[in-house]
Amino acid sequence: MKNLILATIAIVFLNSATAQSTLPAADVKALDGKTVNTSKFSNDSKPIVISFWATWCKPCKKELDAIAEVYAEWQKETGVKLIAVSTDDSRSSAKVATDVKSKGWEYEVYQDENQDFKRAMNVGDIPHTFVLNGKGEVVWQHNGYADGDEDHLFEIIKKVAKGEKVN
Repeated sequence: MKNLILATIAIVFLNSATAQSTLPAADVKALDGKTVNTSKFSNDSKPIVISFWATWCKPCKKELDAIAEVYAEWQKETGVKLIAVSTDDSRSSAKVATDVKSKGWEYEVYQDENQDFKRAMNVGDIPHTFVLNGKGEVVWQHNGYADGDEDHLFEIIKKVAKGEKVN
């Protein structure tokens, strides 16, 4: 009996340790004003990158600019979709569309003015970047940005696109 209990505990522990979380459901706004539920984010079983950013965050913009330079190649090679989620509140949210247009970012961009999605994803500091596999499971995350981080991000995306595990 004791061995059965220990085996059960071990199985539960292993399953919880390897389980990957999926996106929580929260409402965000597209730049056209339409409300979208984050549980609907999808990419035909291909990787998704979710990047939390704000108009006042210089490292955030630097990261999204760096990715913008190589995004077309990333999409061609892996089919990845990048979703940029602005955490600007109602006072600064009007700047989001202007920034996106002036930067020429070709990402899906959403606004999380109440920061419901940010809280649900346990995001503290930004930039905060998540990689989801084709099942919509979070398989990797990172916060902060330093020059060259986008290269490491792309290595992660390539592994995810191939169905490989990410450390």
